[in-house]
Amino acid sequence: VGHCHPDIVKAAHEQNQLLNTNSRYLHDNLVDYAERLSKTLPEKLCIFYFLNSGSEANDLALRLARQYTKHEDVIVLDHAYHGHLTSLIDISPYKFRNLEGQKEWVHVAPVPDTYRGLYREDHEDSVTAYADEVKNIIEQAHKRGRKIAAFFVESLPSVGGQIIPPAGYFQKVAEHVHKARGVFIADEIQVGFGRVGKHFWAFQLQGEDFIPDIVTMGKPIGNGHPLACVATTKEIAEAFAATGVEYFNTFGGNPVSCAIGLAVLDVIEKEHLQAHATEVGNFLLKILKEQQIKHPIIGDVRGCGLFIGVDLIK
Repeated sequence: VGHCHPDIVKAAHEQNQLLNTNSRYLHDNLVDYAERLSKTLPEKLCIFYFLNSGSEANDLALRLARQYTKHEDVIVLDHAYHGHLTSLIDISPYKFRNLEGQKEWVHVAPVPDTYRGLYREDHEDSVTAYADEVKNIIEQAHKRGRKIAAFFVESLPSVGGQIIPPAGYFQKVAEHVHKARGVFIADEIQVGFGRVGKHFWAFQLQGEDFIPDIVTMGKPIGNGHPLACVATTKEIAEAFAATGVEYFNTFGGNPVSCAIGLAVLDVIEKEHLQAHATEVGNFLLKILKEQQIKHPIIGDVRGCGLFIGVDLIK
């Protein structure tokens, strides 16, 4: 919503003057914020955990998935990056290939990139072909006696090259993952909160019939203030609570963070920032495509809202 936005600065300042507590203490801001967030999401994503960073959110999503499924293995997309904690370096090919390498419980699927990927625009059914790659990974894992806990994916792969997965890909992948009794985790840390313009969440680009089992949020959620969130279903949350080891985060969801989170949602709404992302994004795409005609080095221009990629080629 912009650097030092006066509404955000004011919300933080006012709440700081009143009260900031460890989140074991009850405060209305937490409930108010969860309610506001829930209105942006499909109804079944109704349980919220608040944290301090996107990395914390993704780590918790991993724990939720494993507790719920009682499985260990994770499928990720090639070139993915999901955070800086040890658990997330392990599921980030972008990082682990330069470090200790791929763990036995991690499986890497090809990015559903119809420009540079395995199956391109001229393929008769790239959606099914890319989803079948995930299905094959699951079958191979099962043959080795391994079980899939989650398919963990950015709704629009960002570090992987600003990729727009073809519509319908998530639905087909979710079908294979659910059949294997795993869950589908949508990482919205870079692409959520209206960045794609036409939708509040990037996973919604796949169609109304697609709902992830877990959604993680970070980065824009607090406009630079350390705030993050995991949204999930009652079934997954109940399985997690059943361990008796409750989830606790000292400052995740504290009154100041939640006041800021509420102010961010207010600004997005009041200043029509989703419409702004659509308008500016469309304008930028238009002028980039004009450059593409002039310069052979520009191989592809793609994007949605203010999530845009320019592919340079030899």
